[in-house]
Amino acid sequence: MNRVLILSFVLLAGCAAGGRTGFEQAKNVNASAKVHTELAGMYYERAQLGVALGEIEQALQADRNYAPAYNVRGLVNLALREYKEAEQDFQQSLSLDKNDSDTHNNYGWFLCQRGREKESIAHFMAAIKNPLYATPERAYLNAGVCAKKAGDSKDAEEFLQRALLVQPGLTDAMLPLAELNFANGDYVTAKKYFAGYSEKAESLTAEQLWLAVRIERKVGDRNSEASYSMQLRKRYPDARETQLLTNGE
Repeated sequence: MNRVLILSFVLLAGCAAGGRTGFEQAKNVNASAKVHTELAGMYYERAQLGVALGEIEQALQADRNYAPAYNVRGLVNLALREYKEAEQDFQQSLSLDKNDSDTHNNYGWFLCQRGREKESIAHFMAAIKNPLYATPERAYLNAGVCAKKAGDSKDAEEFLQRALLVQPGLTDAMLPLAELNFANGDYVTAKKYFAGYSEKAESLTAEQLWLAVRIERKVGDRNSEASYSMQLRKRYPDARETQLLTNGE
């Protein structure tokens, strides 16, 4: 599940004219940095990481202080597992634009992935504070997932609920809410959230099917339990979860 939000990629079309003023030249340099950064983001999305780095280099040649370029390079370095470089890029981006919500969200996700979940929450909250941030539900979602990972169930549920308030039907928030409610013994609510997730999921993993089996077992829906059990055995015969099912756990 990809919860990392990068830049909005709207390509700019530009044309150069002779006799540009200093202001026009500076504007053109910034536009060039923006175009190459957006191209880098597109290549990152396609996992063409080497090409993405080349585009970022061109962006920074046009404008060494273009904060979004460092943000996207941070994502590329994270994908390359160049963790030190990735953190330096995110920090450099924020040093140039401390209010950039995309960078706060991405740096927060980086910290969460690196086992620094509690540090990550502050960056997700910083992203949300910006009233111009177009997708606050993503920062709420990431905050919920990372709080859950840190063992903070109460905050995790609150963040995930807020994500759903901003974007009702956000399936990525429904699965962790199903897991949290199952762990808290609220099996009816867990079933509701899992149903919302499974309706739109392309496929269910062995772990997710095992959760479904246990939820249905707790609410006493034997038909649904049998259906999920059959799917688990058929699709993942060698999975650990299938062995747990076979052993009657």
